[in-house]
Amino acid sequence: MSPERDETGRPLIAHVVYRFDTGGLENGLVNLINEMGEQHWRHAVIALTEVSERFRQRVRRADVRFIALNKPPGHAFALYPRVWRLLRELRPAVLHTRNLAALELQPVGWAAGVPVRIHGEHGRDMDDLHGLSRKHQRIRRAFSPFVHRHVALSRDLAGYLRDRVGLDAARIVQIYNGVDTERFHPAPPGGADDTTPSGWPFGAPGLFVFGSVGRMQDVKNPLLLTRAFARLLREQPALRERLRLVQVGEGPLRGQVQALLAQEGLSALAWLPGDRADVPALMRRLDAFVLPSRAEGISNTILEAMGCALPVLATEVGGNAELLQSGQQGLLLPEGDEAALTRAMAELAADPARARAMGQAGRARVQAMFSLQSMRQAYEALYRRELAGRTGPVAHDRTRTTGP
Repeated sequence: MSPERDETGRPLIAHVVYRFDTGGLENGLVNLINEMGEQHWRHAVIALTEVSERFRQRVRRADVRFIALNKPPGHAFALYPRVWRLLRELRPAVLHTRNLAALELQPVGWAAGVPVRIHGEHGRDMDDLHGLSRKHQRIRRAFSPFVHRHVALSRDLAGYLRDRVGLDAARIVQIYNGVDTERFHPAPPGGADDTTPSGWPFGAPGLFVFGSVGRMQDVKNPLLLTRAFARLLREQPALRERLRLVQVGEGPLRGQVQALLAQEGLSALAWLPGDRADVPALMRRLDAFVLPSRAEGISNTILEAMGCALPVLATEVGGNAELLQSGQQGLLLPEGDEAALTRAMAELAADPARARAMGQAGRARVQAMFSLQSMRQAYEALYRRELAGRTGPVAHDRTRTTGP
């Protein structure tokens, strides 16, 4: 199959994800599509399950095609003929699958004759948070012959693919996520952002607000943050006057978090607004960001918090230590250690000036190392190298830098 290019010679990239809805992986994909030059690339997003109508509106391009396959639970074998026909119709130059659920469509891409096939590893599997599952390792090895290049979002994930899965290091490319530092920026000096987020309950002066953003599921460990907040206020009850907690996101553990807050008598000191589209404005109202995950790839929300000049408290898992340096842009903590998280929260609350200095250092770090431009350049360079080796040169704007 020869890849289809439009009259300007733009190749099509078909991105395959499990679900196109609120999430770190999906957020990174939105950023990549928005950042890549519209005059040089076309995109299609294929979701194995569903496409959120609200979330797709974050893509600023009108020429992106979104396709929901509505896969039922279980393997995607029944979808193979449909996906083969779809790929033959779309004729993409690149098939880019992401995470284990989408990996099994790589043989379909091979059978359909897609010239370049790339697979991205964005984080740990929900049922294999430490990468120890032999089954998952075997699956990745089995599908690897159909993949030209594997993209790991962190050095930690690259090491997993090399050392545990056993892939050739030459076939692994490591590319960090980037953050939009124009969208995620600090509050103006001297006060909060001009626009108060709808429903924001903590407008009194002198408060110190801890916050987290993410799906309320076990891997993000929102209950640990809630327990640490409650423990801190039990140990230092005077802090009830100024400490507040915000946890943004939906998920299966939201009800348990609410119940725990009620049990501790803290419901009035916490706010759980659910899934929100105004995350940048909400972040600018926080004083510190907390992410007590049990596992991570490269966390978009940590990068976004750093872009908003927030100090970050995060567990030392996955790629978190690659994003922030403990003691400089925030603090890295042992996974699952409630006492350590409580102490870290107390430390920042006791020294707001130090917290602000950490936040400023985080903002400088993302601007220097984790920009959207760097991410876009790395992916464009990868796509061009692979396409040039299999389909011939790809037209590009020579005024733009495309090196990794």
